[in-house]
Formats: sequence, structure tokens, C-alpha cells
Amino acid sequence: MHIVIVGTGYVGLVTGACFAEMGNIVTCVDVDKDKIENLNNGIVPIYEPGLKELIGDNLHKTLFFSTNLEEVISDAEIIFIAVGTPMDKDGSADLSAVFNVASSIGELILKQKIVVSKSTVPVGATFQIKEIIQEQINKRGVQVDFEVASNPEFLKEGAAINDFMKPDRIVIGAEKEGVFKKMKQLYSSFFRANDRFIMMDVASAEMTKYAANAMLATKISFINEMANICERVGADVNNVRVGIGSDSRIGYDFIYPGIGYGGTCFPKDISALIKLGKDNGYNPTIISSVNELNKKQKEYFFEKILNRFNGNLEGLTFGVWGLSFKPETDDMREAASVYVISKLLEHGALVKAYDPKAMVEANSHYFKGIQKITYGNSKYDVLKGADALVLLTEWKEFRSPDFDELKKQMKQAIIFDGRNQYRTFELEKNEFEYYQIGKI
Repeated sequence: MHIVIVGTGYVGLVTGACFAEMGNIVTCVDVDKDKIENLNNGIVPIYEPGLKELIGDNLHKTLFFSTNLEEVISDAEIIFIAVGTPMDKDGSADLSAVFNVASSIGELILKQKIVVSKSTVPVGATFQIKEIIQEQINKRGVQVDFEVASNPEFLKEGAAINDFMKPDRIVIGAEKEGVFKKMKQLYSSFFRANDRFIMMDVASAEMTKYAANAMLATKISFINEMANICERVGADVNNVRVGIGSDSRIGYDFIYPGIGYGGTCFPKDISALIKLGKDNGYNPTIISSVNELNKKQKEYFFEKILNRFNGNLEGLTFGVWGLSFKPETDDMREAASVYVISKLLEHGALVKAYDPKAMVEANSHYFKGIQKITYGNSKYDVLKGADALVLLTEWKEFRSPDFDELKKQMKQAIIFDGRNQYRTFELEKNEFEYYQIGKI
């Protein structure tokens, strides 16, 4: 099948590479000429395990990259819109890029197409896309049949290739049976069980994406709130987590206490859903609280550091482990590290940071030109002379460090663990001061 994907961000690249791997002819289109040139040379702009290899295996065979939508749109049977929908100032999703793509499609298509919204958009946006395309067709005075569909993505950064290749569900929102059949044909190589292909109306498909992320974000904020209460009553949230997770109705997924969620999806989708509810006369109290608690969790963690040093961090050195918002990605959007490190620097501290993948992103974007933050070649390198270790991202290589080596390197044996990675008695045995989430 011939497919065009407009947008070469996280979703567009993963989608394109995986469709191409299954033998489809895929062209990914973007207006960024430098990015397209790099991709045509096998240079991938983001880190996602397996993505570079997948693109390299299919490049110039079944996977192509272009800046010219007009050249490639004619052969396409399905056009995916996979551009960004960042959070606007009022919390809503900024759909300007999506609508610009829709307008371009309407100006160019000459024969029947299916236009699929892969971008995360609020309820009603897919039909707005349809209206924009039709408006442009009408301006040209031509007759072109096309259909629209919603196909939300459920990819986890760090596991996106596996999620796409072995999906637990494919959600399609459409109006006509022919669209469902075509989309099922496209996805049939990814699953054999028909119950994974879920067909529904367009509005419900759009809402499913937001509802899924809202539920997961709610679980994270819930366990963090329990952790904050545990600290005040003398309970250990690590034990509480095991106790409630063993209930099959609850499960262990997304109930790990920490410093809150980050990344591009949860924060913007929760904000967009709140705005969507309010715009339609409903005040979403639960998810509004989820959003607020998540913001406060980062502040609460920093207060632990500040209180330990009696409010004075001037001249202290902090070794930071982890910059990305989660492991297996270099994505720092809405990462806890951005807030915590900024506050450390604001209070006069020096920061020595290490992350397996995100240091280039940190140095070139988030902390560009700031001299009070430096970067190390290893996790131990950044602890030389440190007054404390601050663990912010739960990369695997941080799980079992040599605590004797930590003590040798550090000026003071103090650990602030934002991900509850270690067992308290082991650190007490090694004479560390250990501060975590949800336990005194």
C-alpha cells in the first residue's frame, strides 16, 4: 500500500518506519529541509530504541523522505497527518499545523484518498480537517472523493517500536465501512486477533486517546498523593504500593511513586481535555486535580533538598542522575529535571549532570550557555566532590550502583531519590542519608 505521512516527529517517524518494515511504500514529508536531508542520510533526529536501525534497513527501499507533498501525494492511498499539537497558552491543543496540512491536502488531491488524523486532536477536529479539505477542493472547482478517519496513537516513548509492531489495540474512528476495511487491511500484518481492531465513530476515537492518557496520569498522581500522606503518618508507600497492586482490579502499572509525569503527551493532553470540558460547559474536577498535583510534586521534591540544607544551597555541588523525562528517550519536554535543576541553579548551587542520552539536548536547549551546570562522562564522574546525589530518571544503569564508590567520590553521603530506586536498609548500612518519596 502507498502511504504518505506528513510530519517527521516522534509519531510520524515511528509510524512510517513500522509501516515500511511491513512492505508498504511510505513517504514521510516535512517542511524542515535540514531534517529531511539528514533522514535521507540515515541521521535520525530523536533517540528511540530500534528506530535508527529500522529506518536504516528500509531507507530508499520502502521508506522515503521528502519536502515536496505535491510530488508524492498522487500515488498515496492513505495520507496520515502526524504533525505536532502543542499546548497553547490557554491549555488547549494548538491545531494550526494540523489545519495547515489539511489545507495543503485540499489544494493538491486529484483522486480518492483517505486522510487519517494520527495527531492527538480534540473531539471535532477530524471533521474540521474534512471541512478544510473540502473548502480547498471547492475553491479549485473540481470533484474529488475523499474520506477522513481518526487513528489515535498509543505509543510509549522508549518502547514505541514494540508498541507499534505488537499493538494491544488499533482504534479507528470513521463514518463509512469502506474506510474501516481499508484501515484493517493496512494494519492486518500487525495482528491476527480481530478483537484488537476496534471500530467506532470519529468523536469516540478522538476522545479515546485523551481518556487513556487521563486515566494513566490519574494513577500516577494518585500514588503520589498517597506517598505524600504516607510521609505524614509514618507509613511506607513502597509497601502500600505492593499491597494495593496485588489487587487484580488495580494492578502495578503506573503506581510507582515519584516526582510526577512529564514528556509531551500527558501534560498537554490533560490540559487539552480540561479545556475541552470547560468549553463544553463541564468542569472536570478529577483531571484538574491530577494536573495540579503533578505540578506540585516536583516542587515538593525540591523542598526536600532545600530543607535538608536549611534553605541555603549557595556553593553546594549536586550530582544529578537523569535528565530525560523517562528512561530510553532523550526527550526532556516537561521533564522533572528541568524544574529541579533550574531551582538548584537559582539557589546558587553547582550542578554536575549525567544522562545516557539526553545531555546533548540539555546542553543545546534547556541549559544552553549556563556555566554552573556541567556534564560528566559517567554516573560516577558527576559525583566527584558532590554534596548530594539527586536521582531524577530511573535509567537501568542507576539501579545497582556501587555505593562504596559513591562514598569515595562524594563530599557528603546524601541521596535524594525521586524514583524510589533503592532499599532503605542498604543505604543505612552504608551510612547514607537517604531521602525518597513517600517514606520518612
